Amino acid sequence: MPGNDKRRGATRKAGTKKGMVVGSGGQRRKGLQGKGPTPKAENRVGHVAKKRADAKAAKAAQQQHKRKTAGGADTDGAELVAGRNPVAECLRARVPATGLYVAYGVELDERVNEAVDEATRQGVPIVEAQRSELDKLTAGAVHQGLALKMAPFDYAHPEDLLTKAGESGLPPLVVALDGVTDPRNLGAVIRSAVAFGAHGVLLPQRRSAGMTAVAWRTSAGAAARIPVARATNLTRTLRDFQKQGLMVAGLDADGDTSSDELTLATDPLVVVVGSEGRGLSRLVRETCDQTVSIPISGEVESLNASVAAGVLLSEVARLRRR
Repeated sequence: MPGNDKRRGATRKAGTKKGMVVGSGGQRRKGLQGKGPTPKAENRVGHVAKKRADAKAAKAAQQQHKRKTAGGADTDGAELVAGRNPVAECLRARVPATGLYVAYGVELDERVNEAVDEATRQGVPIVEAQRSELDKLTAGAVHQGLALKMAPFDYAHPEDLLTKAGESGLPPLVVALDGVTDPRNLGAVIRSAVAFGAHGVLLPQRRSAGMTAVAWRTSAGAAARIPVARATNLTRTLRDFQKQGLMVAGLDADGDTSSDELTLATDPLVVVVGSEGRGLSRLVRETCDQTVSIPISGEVESLNASVAAGVLLSEVARLRRR
């Protein structure tokens, strides 16, 4: 008979009686409780809409991370430069770096050797990493086995520029940029500012290029020899400078005076350079004590912002020497 078999497992254990038992075990109460409103499709686990939403969010996060690395700022505010030529150029320009990443088994060539030698000379830590780690670190950029981590730039306060000018014993000369978004132009302006005796460079905090590795590299190391400050509001900072006795001259294609007739050159001066496309913004132009144009041939409509800045600073330096 069933249940009387002596074979192992053929007998029913105590407490496993089949059939109805006393009570419902709370099943009726659970059946009466609602589960709330039906969630949206993109919130339902396993639903195709949720899979699409998750994939879209992951892609957006990856793109954001990619922008912040490989030429942008990473999570701790540092910048990562990827590729053999860019890394070698940055180290050659003595960009303030905090680490050189070299892939295991990287194929050695002149640029790799130069990068490692320069990093060793400058005391930059050299870290060996797997290629998969470099891929992740640079968000898939073409790193060629080399990546350089640059420390966040230490911006000065606008008042520091006037302090430096006061220590020099010369009339203050500050270069301000209005809407210049190309880091190469920024680097070139910094180089001209150092060459012609300026005491500092002033940038607006928004809608402006920052001191990236590209700007530093273009400055050919000049960024290490001049303070670069950021202003929360450029117009307000220019007005504060005016209250402290500085004159403001803005470069403008339709300026009221020519660069070779700049009467403010020997005064405490701020030279404002606008973007190549739209020039000076309206509020900045209205703040200027004088607008200055550079005489050029009719065959050329305008000059690059950094070239125009160099021309005007050269003229200011000439007039000050005279």
